[in-house]
Amino acid sequence: MEVSNLSGATPGIAFTQGLDSCSESPNSGRDVGYTPGGLILPSREPPFSIFTVLVVTLLVLLIAATFLWNLLVLVTILRVRTFHRVPHNLVASTAVSDVLVAALVMPLSLVSELSAGRRWQLGRSLCHVWISFDVLCCTASIWNVAAIALDRYWTITRHLQYTLRTRRRASALMIGITWALSALIALAPLLFGWGEAYDARLQRCQVSQEPSYAVFSTCGAFYLPLAVVLFVYWKIYKAAKFRFGRRRRAVVPLPATKQAKEEPQEAEMVFTARCRATVTFQTSGDSWREQKEKRAAMMVGILIGVFVLCWIPFFLTELISPLCACSLPPIWKSIFLWLGYSNSFFNPLIYTAFNKNYNNAFKSLFSKQR
Repeated sequence: MEVSNLSGATPGIAFTQGLDSCSESPNSGRDVGYTPGGLILPSREPPFSIFTVLVVTLLVLLIAATFLWNLLVLVTILRVRTFHRVPHNLVASTAVSDVLVAALVMPLSLVSELSAGRRWQLGRSLCHVWISFDVLCCTASIWNVAAIALDRYWTITRHLQYTLRTRRRASALMIGITWALSALIALAPLLFGWGEAYDARLQRCQVSQEPSYAVFSTCGAFYLPLAVVLFVYWKIYKAAKFRFGRRRRAVVPLPATKQAKEEPQEAEMVFTARCRATVTFQTSGDSWREQKEKRAAMMVGILIGVFVLCWIPFFLTELISPLCACSLPPIWKSIFLWLGYSNSFFNPLIYTAFNKNYNNAFKSLFSKQR
């Protein structure tokens, strides 16, 4: 989501530090600089610093990697038939929102960063389109993380009642609610006149700074899903700990040696073979399921942790700034904004790193292309 600058036009690029302030002469049209003695000397617009070039290069790489990685996940889900089910449809919904963030939101945000004073020079209509997609895609990405956490919670705690058909219906309902709620939050200023995104006088394009809309949008886009995912993961942790502890207590060693001695030699061999086969099968089955649930719980925990670290600085600023009429320095606003955008890059990395099926699908996809 686009961050707001309430302090007016800021000279220079948001990522450039240490630029000297200049004023423009109305007669000559040239930039002038002031010496400590008060003399006016002609000056030039300073070029991009090495720091600015490095930061811009890093952001371009972030945009490209976010787009390509999420697109790869989408192509894999569409081409592999075993992925045409829950929970991969939730992963696909997350990838769609993150692809749109990389394709429509982040490039225009970078253009805004590179303009002097973060001025918007692309017109009012494009400003409204950009802000709407910004809020829509980022909110959908956040709520999709909450949907994945809910699906994992119900799978662990209600694995008997949460059948495949129920899971399919629940996931479709969560995807529909996610995009409907995101569209409502994004289009509310345009539909209900809830503030204005474009300021023609200041050439500013930003999310509506109406205090009531700031509370509504930040709570609906972040604080409510944050409460959901934190509560869900706490319940997942408790349920997983209880189930794993109960399984360990249920394991009782069999007195195989004593029973085998009472039987003849031939019966002993048959009994031992059957006993070992049965015990080995049950132990390996329980161990496989336990490892699978632990891996899934760990994936959800890392997904939620990265989500919180990426977005909470930005949304704290977005909520506090309109209410107190205060503003952070532009450099910090830019850092918080792009830290939030980077969550769209980390999402596919996390949920593919903990699923070997994706790794195998990637290998087979590239091997077929060769």
